[in-house]
Amino acid sequence: MHLIIDGYNFLHAIRSPLRLSSIQLQWERQRLIDQLSYYRQTKPCEITVVFDGWQGDWTTEKREKKKGIELIYSKRGEKADEVIKRLAKEKGSGAIVITSDREISRYAEKMAVAVIPSDQFQEKMEQSSIQVEKDFEFDGEKGGSKRKGLSRRPSKKEKRLRLALKKI
Repeated sequence: MHLIIDGYNFLHAIRSPLRLSSIQLQWERQRLIDQLSYYRQTKPCEITVVFDGWQGDWTTEKREKKKGIELIYSKRGEKADEVIKRLAKEKGSGAIVITSDREISRYAEKMAVAVIPSDQFQEKMEQSSIQVEKDFEFDGEKGGSKRKGLSRRPSKKEKRLRLALKKI
């Protein structure tokens, strides 16, 4: 399993969207790396976090590894979204994309890659950090009417999401 995380999208989903100085932003990135490193110890998987690097004025894509987490900063003129789409296409169904960005989600789903919204993944990380093993419950799975037919079958998108949530 390979998690591809939209870095700044994930940070903004779990933190208030206040304007941060470059030092505060660096601290938040490091905190995220620490959390993901701990998560990786509890659930062995490959994790790649993609950040917009166009502000760093790099002419090429910058890659580095910290605490077992691969970090990718996009090159000048390229958004992190483009890098994430490329990685999703390369990794295929063996990957899970963590983002709340609709455009990336739609693209990943076209590539048959599971997508987990950032806030749901944050909840999963918190659960693993306090060693609570609970299955995720979806609305509408328990109780309800006793109708039969195709309308009760989950869509492919929903099946991929459920499977991805079980894996992480």
